[in-house]
Amino acid sequence: MQASPENYLLLGPFHQIVTMAGLPAAGPLQDHQLEVLEQTGIVLLGEKIVEVGTYAPLAQKAQALGYAVQELTEPLVLLPGFIDAHTHLCFAGSRANDFAQRVAGKTYLEIARNGGGILDTVRKTRAASPEELAQTLHERCQQHLSEGVTTCEVKSGYGLTVADELKMLEVINQVHQEQPLDLVPTCLAAHMRPPEFSQSGNYLTHIAQELLPQVKARGLAQRVDIFVEDTAFTESEAIKFLQTAKALGFDVTVHADQFSTGGSQVAAQVGAVSADHLEASDATAMLHLKEAGVVATVLPGASLGLGMHFAPARQLLDHGLCVAVATDWNPGSAPMGDLLLQAALLGAAQKLTLTETLAGITHRAALALGLTDRGIIAPGFLADMVAFPTSHYQEVLYRQGKLKPAIIWKRGRRYNLQQPLLSRQEP
Repeated sequence: MQASPENYLLLGPFHQIVTMAGLPAAGPLQDHQLEVLEQTGIVLLGEKIVEVGTYAPLAQKAQALGYAVQELTEPLVLLPGFIDAHTHLCFAGSRANDFAQRVAGKTYLEIARNGGGILDTVRKTRAASPEELAQTLHERCQQHLSEGVTTCEVKSGYGLTVADELKMLEVINQVHQEQPLDLVPTCLAAHMRPPEFSQSGNYLTHIAQELLPQVKARGLAQRVDIFVEDTAFTESEAIKFLQTAKALGFDVTVHADQFSTGGSQVAAQVGAVSADHLEASDATAMLHLKEAGVVATVLPGASLGLGMHFAPARQLLDHGLCVAVATDWNPGSAPMGDLLLQAALLGAAQKLTLTETLAGITHRAALALGLTDRGIIAPGFLADMVAFPTSHYQEVLYRQGKLKPAIIWKRGRRYNLQQPLLSRQEP
């Protein structure tokens, strides 16, 4: 059935619209490839984009056909809503004491022996009620949305029992339904071996048999992740576990090459959607990822939080990989969570073009989550868009996170962001 004219909405004029359309999915990008439309409007129907073009003729068409119109009077640059493809936003407590010890010179293992580390967050998350976890997750979602993030992956992994992992995934799904930001849940029960298990292999067998079938049957997540590292799980353990997850119908991803190589080879061998971290990746690892078509997700927030080098994003791109940029927002190594700031700093350090950086938090980040309906401003895509109060798109990254959005549209609904709390305005 054809929609009534009043159900169509014209927005504009925008000083510029950066569409991210027509760009290759992988490899280097030059700024001359970026489509930037001037004095442009956009027509929405519900949650979808139906037309993008020069504003004046669109305004004439809207008047003739009886479309609703939201005319914009200040200079605005419109980009696709940002996508954070790797976070641990669902957790309880703080690890500020870990940070204080780390900057004072303590090692990760020393901090863990003193009662800190991931298991500290596990203890606090296990003790937290679903209501407490939901409240703090709501708050972090609101912060992300206020900074232009419209889609966010969220992992479990701080429960490490069947009941507590299910609790976390249930909270993530609940909060997804209760607020505008789209949350993509990932089961990371294979974050590390919990103290209740003496051998990591026994734990992986346990969650493969007792947890993953429940997650699948209840539709709590479509994605499964594992941390491959000396302090977590070995390459052989990870391959067996991820093959089991894939046989159950899950998409898989890997925490890979953060401190040592090996995880990237796992990701390539099992056909993971993405390999995330990659700070330790070398040319051989990059070749494996490229040949397997794995998205390389780099996490500058973890590098900033740990005081270590960034992942080699420039080399990853030059090796022909699709590179996404995500925050790794978590209580231990990456507590900041500001995607735009982190992407801008990574781009400056790694000599990424503006187009490469923007693609890494929009279109290519969508691919890291297996999503093909967002990250681009074009007909047929979701109306997930963020408007910045400036007349030129270069200012967005040039200001390195200090230029904040004025308005976002999430699935076609408008949210003003220049107020203490987000306010929704119906189209």
